[in-house]
This record gives sequence, structure tokens and C-alpha cells, in this order.
Amino acid sequence: MAELKALIFDVDGTLAETERDGHRPAFNQAFVDTGLDWHWTPELYGQLLEVSGGKERIRAYVQDYLTDFQLPAGFADLDALIKHLHANKTQYYKQYAAAGKIPLRPGVERLLNEARSKGVRLAIATTTTPANVQALLENTLGADSLNWFDVIAAGDMVPKKKPAPDIYEYALEHMDLLADNCLAFEDTNNGLLSATPTGLKTVVTVNEYTKAQNFTGAKLVLSDLGTPETPFNVLAGDASDATHFTVDLARQLCA
Repeated sequence: MAELKALIFDVDGTLAETERDGHRPAFNQAFVDTGLDWHWTPELYGQLLEVSGGKERIRAYVQDYLTDFQLPAGFADLDALIKHLHANKTQYYKQYAAAGKIPLRPGVERLLNEARSKGVRLAIATTTTPANVQALLENTLGADSLNWFDVIAAGDMVPKKKPAPDIYEYALEHMDLLADNCLAFEDTNNGLLSATPTGLKTVVTVNEYTKAQNFTGAKLVLSDLGTPETPFNVLAGDASDATHFTVDLARQLCA
């Protein structure tokens, strides 16, 4: 029987509704600042989320949606434009986080605190940049919260982003743990596809952007992590008699 030793969390859409409340409006503001007439609606952004990574998402938008794209003056090439837009977007995202506009999803803070109190290690495995992770954690959980996580695997630390398994392999290696001793938390099919080849059992908490995706292979699919006052909805899998996600439930799933 495998012993639970760590919980590994995706960030965007899993810890918080960052895509809806942070990244999309930040991208749009970066476009305005650069003099572009681009605007990512919620519907379009949902399609673009099939591509992991902000810089990769901009490139896919240019290649797949802008048949008459012309490079704005002042940029040597598309790479330079993407780098500029992504850096500008990150600054707006950090401002939104500091203003309290990107709250954690239900049950997240409760579960993190319970895991810490019971000696279960924490880690992050995400495609978003370390700066975005820091902004979210510090403005929702406090300045010391970065130290809650043994490993923060983020952004360009690995060659390939999700759905490639690289970021989870990095997290497991740097924690010196086997996949059997960990449980991953995701919100997208790309995230599930990233975790699965490593042997990680995965819990999915869906959101408006991902609720219709295919989560075959997930250990459990939930509406959210739930709270004692507001139970989660079980969409697939067996949560036993649990009404909100706890370390005990994590141990059952990991066993």
C-alpha cells in the first residue's frame, strides 16, 4: 500500500480562477498598450486554453486566427513581440493579484493548511511563470506561503510544457519522491495528460473552461475541493462518503 507523502498542485484554474479573473484581462490590456486591436473574448480564450503556456498561446493566436497579421512597428520579429506582450501581461496579472481580484478556489487554503499540519509535503507543477505563482500565493496566502512548497516547478524550467510530462517529472525528481507517494491536482485535460505518464494519480477540479473536457483516467473529478459548509459535487470517481476534500481522502486515493 502506497503512503501519501506529497500533494502536487497545478496553479491556473486549480488553485484559483486565474484564467478568467487574471490572465485573460491582463492579455487584453497588454494588447491595448501595444496598439493592437486584438481582444480575447471568454469564448475565444476558452479555445486558446487548449495551448499550454502564455507565450505559446499568443503564437498560436497569430498563426491560427490572424490570416493578415502584420508585425507592428518597432519589433524585429514575432518572437520579440511575443516576449514584449507576455512581459507586459505579467505585470498586469501581478497588479490584479495584489488588488485581490484573483481569489483562491473553494477549499484550497483549507486543504493546504491541513496538509501542512499533518506533515504532507506540498509542491507546484505549472506552466505559468514563477512571477505569476509568487504574485498569486503572496496575495492570497501571505508573504511566507512560497515556503510552504518544497518545489515550485513553473514556466520554462523544463523543455516542454503540458501535456508533456516534463514539469511533473521535474517536481518528482526535485522532491526525491516516487509518483506512488504523491497525488496531483489539475483542472484540464492537458494537465491530466501531463501527470498520467509519470504514474501520478490525479484529482481534477473542473471550471467553466474545462468542465466539458475528457478526464478519462483521473482518480476523481470534482466541481471543486469543497468546504464543510459547501460540499463538492462528484462528477466521476469514488469519493467514498466525503463531502469535501481532506488529507484522509487523499490517502485513500493514493493507496
